[in-house]
Amino acid sequence: MVTFILNNEKISTSRAAGSPLLDFIRYDVGLTGTKTGCHEGDCGACTVLMGSEEDGILSYKSVVSCLTPLGNVHGKHIVTIEGINTGRLSPVQKALVDNSATQCGFCTPGFVMSLTAYSLLKDKPTTESAIASISGNICRCTGYKSVEKAAETITGLLSGKDIRDPVRWLVEQKFLPDYFITIPQRLSEIPDADPHSSDEIPRIAGGTDLMIQHADQLRDSEIITFQDWKDLKGITCVDNRCIIGAAVTISEAGYSEELKKFLPDLPSYIRLIASEPVRNMATIGGNIVNASPIGDLSVILLALDAVLTIDGADKVRTVPLKDFFLGYKKTDLAGEEFIRNIFFDYQSGPALFSFEKVSKRTHLDIASVNSAMKIKMNGTNISECHLSAGGVSPVPLFLRKTSDFFSGKPVAQDIILQANKLMQEEISPISDVRGSAEYKRLLLRQLLIAHFIKLFPDRLNFSIDQL
Repeated sequence: MVTFILNNEKISTSRAAGSPLLDFIRYDVGLTGTKTGCHEGDCGACTVLMGSEEDGILSYKSVVSCLTPLGNVHGKHIVTIEGINTGRLSPVQKALVDNSATQCGFCTPGFVMSLTAYSLLKDKPTTESAIASISGNICRCTGYKSVEKAAETITGLLSGKDIRDPVRWLVEQKFLPDYFITIPQRLSEIPDADPHSSDEIPRIAGGTDLMIQHADQLRDSEIITFQDWKDLKGITCVDNRCIIGAAVTISEAGYSEELKKFLPDLPSYIRLIASEPVRNMATIGGNIVNASPIGDLSVILLALDAVLTIDGADKVRTVPLKDFFLGYKKTDLAGEEFIRNIFFDYQSGPALFSFEKVSKRTHLDIASVNSAMKIKMNGTNISECHLSAGGVSPVPLFLRKTSDFFSGKPVAQDIILQANKLMQEEISPISDVRGSAEYKRLLLRQLLIAHFIKLFPDRLNFSIDQL
């Protein structure tokens, strides 16, 4: 039995936990303001709010309901466009109207919910973050300038927001109806879900990929949901080691202050991975187990020389991530096993680290080729290099020989070009819809150069012929 609060009503349903939240909202409850669009998490028409307790504080985030398995909303507060009705247009809705930011209206509920989620953030409002919040919403009618103007208007309206208690402030300002104040107490009365133990039941964390690949199979299935397992959550950085729970979401990793000390550019890297609502659901462990040859997080973690802690029926074992991928979509994971956490060596200051990605669109797109590199220096020479790449092999690839080649060598153009020759022997790209094999080889060469130019801008001066 899945129990949650939908807008202002407590819901208990025996519908299969693997069925999409979107279907339940529209067809079981009849709340048709949430629209069915792509059913793949791309268009944002089905965006809703998901509220859950984090460290005793109720926080809200935007999610796409088409990719949210019903089991993942147990004990949560789900808010649709109907659930923010105060009897008049909310300031978010009015800003969209006043800036002519709606036309046919099909996408509008999704925009409203994403911008309402932005309003609920415990951060200082900025127009940049307002626009980022609608990164997963597509409009075919208006263009986006009017929507951006509405986002700017909303940011101005939030200038006096109490970031310590945004829910109460938003209720007072009529962004949200009064019942939001009662939600924390009501959620606390919902008992935890009963854990399943059968190995025959599908296991899902965020579900953002499985809900597309196996939609028909999961629709009528019970599932084990990892997303809220407390011992799979959290980011801890102590004693020169960073440990990330497998159920930590991409957004949680991107917002981590501890990780940003080590990887200052992490927020910009994260923005290249999916849209805000999808990042709010997708987990680190799920991205790894997916085993996509162009998985952005896998490529980043490979360069960090990450190690997986794998939990099984009889034992817990550790596997270096670079040894985890056995072949296309094949991993070193037995049927009863799951990833508990991911860890890597950590230093107090910023690392020499770079992530690059080439895709047809800058954002919200799958990479043609991606690459990451982490370097340690000993004076003017490289003491250690970890280089990874995606899109050039059947698996996310740790470039062992190329990484070893850099050890003990200076940062110089000729060294980088020599390394490229070795790197080309390590990769095996294929021609597909994202580019020819030759194009991907060229891309990876350029990304290798880009890493070094970014990390050592004063030491390198490539000529046009070399580039």
